[in-house]
Amino acid sequence: MFIQTEATPNPATLKFLPGRDVLAGEPRDFRNPQSAEASPLVSALFEVPGVEGVFLGSDFISVTKDTAEWSHIKPAILGVIMEHFLSGRPVLAEGAADAETGEEFFDETDSETVEVIKELLSTRVRPAVAMDGGDITFRGFRDGTVYLHMQGACSGCPSSTATLKSGIENLLRHFVPGVEAVQQV
Repeated sequence: MFIQTEATPNPATLKFLPGRDVLAGEPRDFRNPQSAEASPLVSALFEVPGVEGVFLGSDFISVTKDTAEWSHIKPAILGVIMEHFLSGRPVLAEGAADAETGEEFFDETDSETVEVIKELLSTRVRPAVAMDGGDITFRGFRDGTVYLHMQGACSGCPSSTATLKSGIENLLRHFVPGVEAVQQV
């Protein structure tokens, strides 16, 4: 088994590509060992000293480190991923609850605007962000401001503010009348 790695815009996060499907459905973000109980793979990754977060995408795993050096922890992470996939165990434990999506908030009169926002995020933003090892999800819309949740490599990334303001905010303001700003939650 050959696992490729890719750098992400976040220097604390590496993207691991095992060359096979990782997670069907919506991506999942794990920020601590307690949240990882739903996944044998993620639980094992949190046992590697220095691992601070794990994000599972459709065909990749993004791992965020603390102050540890990649040269010290990358071999252990590769070993955990390889061992997991060669064992044939599932990525998520049987009966694991779906990812918590969080409550969305918006006024019912804005439902058409929200649908356009979600469509743009789904078709134009999320695929590009996934290439960098992360995800961005819609959380709400109020008074012209779109509220988004950043996950994986995007969470805590030094360039995430620029991505939100220069990229996503400009895109949404251009295509969606009434959108004035984008804010991270």
